[in-house]
Amino acid sequence: MAYSDIETLVEQLSNKSSAKRKSAAKKLRKLKSKDSGTALLAALKSELKDKRTWETQYQMIMALGESGYIESLGFMLELTEREFEATMVYLALGDAITRLTYLSENSIHKAIEYVTSKNYQPLLSDGVLRAVAMLKIIPEEDDINMLLNYADSSSTPENSKAWIVSASAGWHKNIRTVPFLQRQVSSKNQQIKKAAEAALKKKYVKWSIL
Repeated sequence: MAYSDIETLVEQLSNKSSAKRKSAAKKLRKLKSKDSGTALLAALKSELKDKRTWETQYQMIMALGESGYIESLGFMLELTEREFEATMVYLALGDAITRLTYLSENSIHKAIEYVTSKNYQPLLSDGVLRAVAMLKIIPEEDDINMLLNYADSSSTPENSKAWIVSASAGWHKNIRTVPFLQRQVSSKNQQIKKAAEAALKKKYVKWSIL
């Protein structure tokens, strides 16, 4: 797509129609254009004034994360302290924060701290774990162990466990990974079972996400 097309999408971020703004954000997310970061962040700040447009907010947050606009990380962290009626926004925040943290620090240790914290929305943790799986990140040894411990906890949501299982396809150097995956193969949860079978073969499942 030509630069002029990106400019058109940036202009569309201020369209009166929320559907048009959402469409522009989704397209910019797909393009992963860092040049659109400043406009996306400004558009998001404006969009947050209307809680009804949570889907548009979701796509703008995801676009900022996937475009690698590190300058938005601080604002994303501030947003985790806000109360959102539409909890899917937390999912996007967790995903974007992980992507931007990894890009800026080459480590996801700070993002993983959200996963085991009881002070945050469960969907925020899911967003973090989803990004780890989608980006095929191999965390530091201590972080891998932290995630495996979390997955083994009886209080961990099935969806969170499924993302950890998916992400662990690249963690075979950790001696706990294979035994962990072998246990998950017998899970009654079909997503976990499918992900475990693939991960044992060092393969990542291709998930379709919002």
